[in-house]
Amino acid sequence: MKTIGIIFAVKEEMDAFKELADVSKEYTLFDLSFYEAIINNNRCIMTLCGVGKVNAARSTQILIDNYNVDMIFNIGVAGGIANFLHIGDIVIGKSLVQHDFDITAFNHEKGYIPNVGTMIDSDEYLLRIAQDTIKSRDFDVYSGVIASGDIFCTDTKMSEKIYNKFKALCVEMEGASVAQVAYLSHVPFLVIRCISDIPNNDNNITYEEFLVMSSKRIGDALIKIINRI
Repeated sequence: MKTIGIIFAVKEEMDAFKELADVSKEYTLFDLSFYEAIINNNRCIMTLCGVGKVNAARSTQILIDNYNVDMIFNIGVAGGIANFLHIGDIVIGKSLVQHDFDITAFNHEKGYIPNVGTMIDSDEYLLRIAQDTIKSRDFDVYSGVIASGDIFCTDTKMSEKIYNKFKALCVEMEGASVAQVAYLSHVPFLVIRCISDIPNNDNNITYEEFLVMSSKRIGDALIKIINRI
């Protein structure tokens, strides 16, 4: 039996997954709630980290230190910044980058993190399973760079900058920090996102409208992946 950590940023994302999983236990640790479910003979530990990179990093380290996880998934929604993406499409994070990490004053490129690098690559085994598993006639699935930063991106100029600099397909606020902690702890990880909005200076309305639908779609995708692990 493998132990799988699953991190969500907002309640709607976790609620959608819990509807598909048979939660059998609940724990509280460092004021965070953790829920346990058995899926395909895998022990899955779910938690709601809250929005932002620090919250996500904190929850990742707690999962690693206290639950001895064999792998970590971070799933949820994101804003699509590649112009070919549509709401409801899924992006599998081949690599993760923190678009707001900036030590260019010390002659490093934007996004570069000492002892980590700029791009953090996902686990190849988990990536391959996700690519083979997530398929549908109702939406498109892409693999590529996911960019994270501590800002809900609404500005089209900012989204264009992030795309042009990192060739990122979508932008969110947690994935790359989960990736960094998992990478430093030598724990396999994968970040997957369903597109809930497109930055257009008013995309918070679109985000609210499609949050539940996108959360259900990405939750269903993860269940299918875990059933193959």
